[in-house]
Amino acid sequence: MLDIKITKTTSPKAKPADESKLGFGKIFTDHMFVMDYAPDKGWHDARIVPYQPFPLDPACVIFHYAQEIFEGLKAYRTADNTIQLFRPECNGQRMQDSADRMCIPKIPVDDFVQAVKTLVEVDKDWVPHSDGASLYIRPFTFATDVGMGVHASRNYTFCIICSPSGAYYAEGIDPVRIYVEDEYIRAAPGLTGFTKCGGNYAASIKAGEMAEQQGFAQVLWLDGVEKKYVEEVGSMNIMFKIDGKIYTAPCTGTVLPGVTRRSIIELLKDWGYEVLEEHVAIADIMKAGHDGKLEEVFGTGTAAVVSPVKELDWKGDKVFISDGKIGELTQKLYDTLTGIQWGKLPDTKGWIVPVCKG
Repeated sequence: MLDIKITKTTSPKAKPADESKLGFGKIFTDHMFVMDYAPDKGWHDARIVPYQPFPLDPACVIFHYAQEIFEGLKAYRTADNTIQLFRPECNGQRMQDSADRMCIPKIPVDDFVQAVKTLVEVDKDWVPHSDGASLYIRPFTFATDVGMGVHASRNYTFCIICSPSGAYYAEGIDPVRIYVEDEYIRAAPGLTGFTKCGGNYAASIKAGEMAEQQGFAQVLWLDGVEKKYVEEVGSMNIMFKIDGKIYTAPCTGTVLPGVTRRSIIELLKDWGYEVLEEHVAIADIMKAGHDGKLEEVFGTGTAAVVSPVKELDWKGDKVFISDGKIGELTQKLYDTLTGIQWGKLPDTKGWIVPVCKG
């Protein structure tokens, strides 16, 4: 268990007056969690301090060789004013997996969860009250060695910051248009596709910008070898309902193992659906669409939870799904998962971790 020293701010910020204008990742709470790593001390000096900049040398490894990882999860305020988390241990385990790939010392999952819970409790007044809004939590670790040599850093900093964020679907769920990217790739076998490291996201920006300029909300990535099989969408996993069965790409090293993805697969199996985690060719997806067998398509992720897709565009070939409306299963998944997260439905899975009373 961590011995966390808490130093509270003497100049608290004003809380947002209008939660309908929170947006995402634009406002930050009063405090942050920080912990350092040194070879002779391990992870040490766990502390919560006022939110502030980091004084870093321009030659720090993080600026030059991108040795860093991050996570993303949320805290929710329920109707009875309980502040709670959704499966934070899964984020802690995934951060360990990312750390292993990026040669960063692992943080024990229990310590990760304790740090998140403690910071959320300190900043509990920042957890939004409005329906659909939440406190987004961003843990991240970065290399702090100073020098230009290309090798793993010896010293690191782990930090957690929080941002009150508005409802993703403030005016109801709106299905999106997706562009299938057939030039650029997001990941390839043996690389870092299964991790949450900044380099993966930086490499995806160009394709995302190009798609946005054409009126698409997201990019659907194909595999990096044959550019044939569907993998994931932007910052989300993706699922296809074809002839009553659910298809999604397997987590074999090139796809991020999403916590929302994992939870939805569990729900689908509980409801009797056959879920096939296998490689599916984009050509087969498009054919199913033209044949009227592609019933629903939806992305899954922490921010949106479930994001319905109304159109796929691949090399100019377009497929329209569910008449541009949210599918019945997509809506049920969204309602069920958000119901559990906000305490409107019973947590029969043991997914919820209470933090404190608000």
